[in-house]
Amino acid sequence: MLCRTTQPRARRCPLSAETFDEAAVAGTPHLPRLRAGLLRAAPALGLFAVARLTGLLVMSGWAWHIGRRPRAILGRAWDSDWYMLIAEHGYGRTLTWPDGAVQSDLAFFPLYPGLVRTVSAVLPVTSGTVGLLISWTAAGAAALGIYAIGERLYGRRAATVLVLLWGLLPHSIVLTMAYTEPLLTAFAAWSLYAVLTRHWVWAGALSALAGLARPNGIAVAAAVTGVACWELLRRHRRRERLLGLRNVLGRAGGGGEPATWRIWLGAALAPLGWCAYVLYVGFRKGDPLGGYFAVQRGWTSTFDFGTGALRVVRDIVLRPTVLPLVMALLIVVVSVALFAVLVLERPPAALVVYTGVLVLITIGGSGFFESKPRFLLPAFPLLLPVALALTRARPPAAVAVTVALAGLSFAYGTYLLTLSPVAL
Repeated sequence: MLCRTTQPRARRCPLSAETFDEAAVAGTPHLPRLRAGLLRAAPALGLFAVARLTGLLVMSGWAWHIGRRPRAILGRAWDSDWYMLIAEHGYGRTLTWPDGAVQSDLAFFPLYPGLVRTVSAVLPVTSGTVGLLISWTAAGAAALGIYAIGERLYGRRAATVLVLLWGLLPHSIVLTMAYTEPLLTAFAAWSLYAVLTRHWVWAGALSALAGLARPNGIAVAAAVTGVACWELLRRHRRRERLLGLRNVLGRAGGGGEPATWRIWLGAALAPLGWCAYVLYVGFRKGDPLGGYFAVQRGWTSTFDFGTGALRVVRDIVLRPTVLPLVMALLIVVVSVALFAVLVLERPPAALVVYTGVLVLITIGGSGFFESKPRFLLPAFPLLLPVALALTRARPPAAVAVTVALAGLSFAYGTYLLTLSPVAL
């Protein structure tokens, strides 16, 4: 069973000699502690970099072989082109299709193109190159945050395996593209880590940034706000018990204590980014509460509790179809099963809420079924049971599984970017 970290000073698992935010010697300054954490994470980050670099080289080699430019595939393909055009020209682009559907760039959240625009004004490189630099940096930051969570819960070995698994997912090629999944995962991982370590203001601020990165960034806000509300309720009940025993502590969770107001502030900050952009689009479209969702409907993207997804599943089962749809179905099914296993392991509530909302959005949303595995890339807690199993397995078995995952990741990633007939 996982170690619980719901209390401010929860005990650590036996495997974890020290956590990312703690030093071996009490009183060590912040910078040496950070340096020590980075040194412990170095093997995991190195394996992640090797995995993604190998996948990138395999894809690039095949792209050159068939006469395509890897740089264009990575920096200006599909959604990447929409983001780069927003960065270069601002919002306002729409596409009208023969059936009357209108696709607006307002469907794309602003943080990533805003960063591209800002950095492009400083560096003498194209927006596509800047987009790749931001995505690669964010992927590294996300891997570090995932490691920090894994180390806190299980120790260094399991955390290293967890990061490697995330880098070897079938769709992990997206982490090397000018897409927003690395950015969302980075903010999400560190926001969740802040919740686990009870840094509530940081958790809320990072959650707000996650909400500006992607629509499913709302999952981070749900986790932060939900756990914060539970913590406030727990403190309130504890205070009532103490009052009943006439043994009230001066800092037992009264309304004015610093820890309590920080929880309130973190909970208030968490959904601000997502709500601000949704309202902005709504006002721009003349419908404050429904405008953004009308824009999403133009992309055939709605939440219909899985009705549209079930129709696609029926077609996949009954009719010949393309490989990406079959793989998407398999990945979604495996993800739901892994979520059930994760819940049974009883991890910290923040991870359950965050992952559960991501899975719910993925299976309950309609449109772009082939993109559902990409939407699940930020759901790294799904890999926690697998990482534990591999750390307990015999080395030959663990190596065999890892090699098989690597082969699948490199081959399928190359296929997605160079041969697939549908968008990623």
